[in-house]
Amino acid sequence: MALKAKLKNNELTIGSWITIGHPSVVEVMATAMFDWLCIDMEHTSIDLYMAQILITTIQSKNIKALVRVSKNEEVIIKKVLDMGADGIIVPMINTKEDAMNAIKFAKYPPAGERGVGLYRAHGYGTDFEKYKKWVEEEIVIIAQVEHFKASENIDDILRVDGIDGTIIGPYDLSGSIGYPGEFDRNDVQLAIENIKLSCKRNNKPYGFHVIETAPEGLQQKINDGCTFLAYSVDFFFLGDSARDGMQVIKRGLV
Repeated sequence: MALKAKLKNNELTIGSWITIGHPSVVEVMATAMFDWLCIDMEHTSIDLYMAQILITTIQSKNIKALVRVSKNEEVIIKKVLDMGADGIIVPMINTKEDAMNAIKFAKYPPAGERGVGLYRAHGYGTDFEKYKKWVEEEIVIIAQVEHFKASENIDDILRVDGIDGTIIGPYDLSGSIGYPGEFDRNDVQLAIENIKLSCKRNNKPYGFHVIETAPEGLQQKINDGCTFLAYSVDFFFLGDSARDGMQVIKRGLV
C-alpha cells in the first residue's frame, strides 16, 4: 500500500533520518526495512546534488524517500520534488498560513502555485501528465510541529487540505518554551498532549521523532498512539552500537 494511503488510514509507518551524505549509509539503513527514510537538509551538510543521489538510492530499495527541507520556502520545495522525492517534511509549521504555503509550494494549480520545470520526477520530460496525476493523488506533505505556537494552532493546521500528518520535533518544541532538550517538563508534555488530541479529533497521523536507538522509546510512542514515527538517526545507530560494544569490551579488560 502507498505511504499516502497508510497515512490516510492512520496505519503505523516507521522511518528514520538520513544525515550522512553518502549512498552507502542509505543502503545499510535499507536493510532494516524501514517504510520510509527522510533526508535532512535543514541541519546537515547534505546539498541538492547529494540529495538527488540519496533519493534515487532510497527509492531503488523500494522505500519511500522523504526530504526534510531546509525551510518552508518555494524554491527548495519544488527542487526536491522535481528531483523525485516522494514527499516533504516541512519544518516550523506554526500556523494555518504556514501549512497553506507548504501546499501552495508543493502542488500545481489549481491546488497550489508550483511552477513546472521538467526534470527527474517527470521522466525528464516524458511523463509530465503522469507525474501531475501522481502529485494530486500520492504526494506526501508532513507538517513538522516544533513550536508552542504550533501546539496552540494545531487544529487549524490539521484542517488545511493537503496536510497528511504531523511529526513533533521534541528538541525545538521544548526549546520554543525556553528549555531545549527538557522533554519531561510539564509545559512541554502539555503541548505534546494537545497535538496528540488534535490529531485524534481530526483523524490525522500523530507523529514523533524518537531520538534514542533503544527500541523501548519507540514502543512507548506506538503505545501512545503515534502512527508516523521517525526512529532515531543514522549517526546514533552507528555511534551507539560502537560505544556500547566498546564499553563491554573495556569492562572485560579491567
